[in-house]
Amino acid sequence: MPHLRVGARHWPVSAGDGLLDALIQAGISIPYSCRAGSCHACLVRCTRGEALDAQPEALAAERRQQGWRLACQCRVVEDLDLEVFDPLHDGLPAQVVAADWLGAQVLRLRLQAERPQRYRAGQHQVLWTESGVARPYSLASLPGCDDFLEFHIDCRLPGAFCDVARNLRAGDRLRLGELRGGALHYDPDWQARPLLLLAAGTGLGPLWGVLRQALHEGHQGPIHILHLAHEAAGHYLADELARLSGEHAALHVRLVTPPALREALGELRLLARQAVALACGSPDSVETFAKSLYLAGVPRNRVLTDMFLGSRPAGI
Repeated sequence: MPHLRVGARHWPVSAGDGLLDALIQAGISIPYSCRAGSCHACLVRCTRGEALDAQPEALAAERRQQGWRLACQCRVVEDLDLEVFDPLHDGLPAQVVAADWLGAQVLRLRLQAERPQRYRAGQHQVLWTESGVARPYSLASLPGCDDFLEFHIDCRLPGAFCDVARNLRAGDRLRLGELRGGALHYDPDWQARPLLLLAAGTGLGPLWGVLRQALHEGHQGPIHILHLAHEAAGHYLADELARLSGEHAALHVRLVTPPALREALGELRLLARQAVALACGSPDSVETFAKSLYLAGVPRNRVLTDMFLGSRPAGI
């Protein structure tokens, strides 16, 4: 029977047990969210022994060489000595430079990291509060243009991170955890193609960065952005999108609520066959977007999707 050791604690577990569950059952404080290898909140470092990893490609080679693993993707097959990710030691300090509300439900959080980060529009970053709450969020900022990291946080419902975020003020401190890929990005090879950006709720955040990158790089084809919200007040970047569409004739913005979604998606089908499409939001919304694109004839390799998983509510 293999044994786990974390600091001064060690205990036996059954061979084949999931590492994350074994840690939780033993009372080890470890954050987690998606259990799918996407959020990267459950990072642990193996200092002795090796776990059976179901998704080794989820971490960069450099991180794996340092011994880091995602606990939710690992099973215990031999004795392991572990260190749980410690934001005070392993995280990057960051300061809140602005925390303002985009409507009643979406908090725009802007952070200044202690040292510059290399990232691209659409990636994810794990944010840690000083109290040890971790949650991954998509970056809405554009590297090279913004001198801050921007995140759009859906505060419609209670949540451990949201409850802290609502009270953040300029000057407060957070820690930055794992920065990772995500499916959403802009490729200059797409410049002549129609670009379809489909977002639900704060799925607009990463697409806001991708949109600005496409415009910054002089995208030549038409760009259509569709934002789905529960109600009209949920179109939290309406003014900013209107300003951009006024400056760029090729940019077309459609803001919809659920009753108008089918019609709006139907209007995109004329462009779809030559288009590249990016979709982001809850699983239900992204599935709806992807199904419509498939029926319109968009090849699967030209549909990039990113779903908000874990503790986010179903729906938009």
